[in-house]
Amino acid sequence: MSTVFFLPGTGASPDFWKPVGSRLPADWTKHFFGWPGLGAQPPDRAINSYDDLVRLVEGRLEGRVDLVAQSIGGMIAVRLALAHPTKVRRLVLTATSGGVDVAAFGGADWRPDYRRLHPEAPAWILERGVAAPLPVERIGCPILLIWADADPISPLAVGQHLLARMPNARLQVIASDSHMFANTRADEVSRLIAGHLA
Repeated sequence: MSTVFFLPGTGASPDFWKPVGSRLPADWTKHFFGWPGLGAQPPDRAINSYDDLVRLVEGRLEGRVDLVAQSIGGMIAVRLALAHPTKVRRLVLTATSGGVDVAAFGGADWRPDYRRLHPEAPAWILERGVAAPLPVERIGCPILLIWADADPISPLAVGQHLLARMPNARLQVIASDSHMFANTRADEVSRLIAGHLA
């Protein structure tokens, strides 16, 4: 039986992954994380950086888990997989950076729109250069990369780049121009995830 941690992007809502989670086996243990202070989530004084978000998830790591992560959540998932190789069984990354500079691959800057939608967002989420490059080559667990073929924020080229660097990864491509396809294409995405985590 799998224990699955679902990590959202900067939208931060634990509801983002629930359409996918509801389509996965009922006997799997599922934890849907939200990011305090981001999106519409209430703030928490203990959360003031990406490091704090990593620690938030680390505090729930007991036994072996599977990580399913979207966008910024994917950077957090990669850091967890590198720091806790014996605790992360499998990894699913959708439309993320994984520690890669997406702008170098033509990714659009999401920050201006995010600031307009969430004017109270903390400054640290909008800082550039916060995410240092990550040694993804060291991740030993099986990895499923799911990308849209026309995502303007995390282009397919990012997924292809990660695929070339991750020794145990495979890439699945979905026809979509949405960065949020994991939520809106839950039937298709959940089938891919179920096959990878089974």
